[in-house]
Amino acid sequence: MTVHDLPTLNAVLNSTSAALLAAGYTAIRRRAIPVHRAFMVAALVTSTAFLASYLTYHAQVGSIRFQGQGWIRPVYFTILVSHTILAAAIVPLIAITVRHAVRRDFSRHQRIARWTLPLWFYVSVTGVVIYFMLYRLPV
Repeated sequence: MTVHDLPTLNAVLNSTSAALLAAGYTAIRRRAIPVHRAFMVAALVTSTAFLASYLTYHAQVGSIRFQGQGWIRPVYFTILVSHTILAAAIVPLIAITVRHAVRRDFSRHQRIARWTLPLWFYVSVTGVVIYFMLYRLPV
């Protein structure tokens, strides 16, 4: 694996994280707390691996310029801006949510998780969308 394979790895990690988040949500709705915990820990590990891979790639390669033209350009940048802002915000939200769970303060955990989960899911899914638009969109 080379540094140029990392964007694809990042998309796979983001997709996996989104799937694990959805499974974790389904588990908690069914009150399967140990299953929920396992899925959420796996999503956390997967997202952490993504972040390490993402930072490694961009430290080596730098920024990649979007090549699309026409109507797709403002669509891409709208997704990118919302993704970037929420990606920065989600890290402390995840940390706070996990901290409440570890401390078994489930009322606070639940209150913040109502915000953390959909935002984390959005960041994971839009990360995959950005990958396809940036690396797979025909120019």
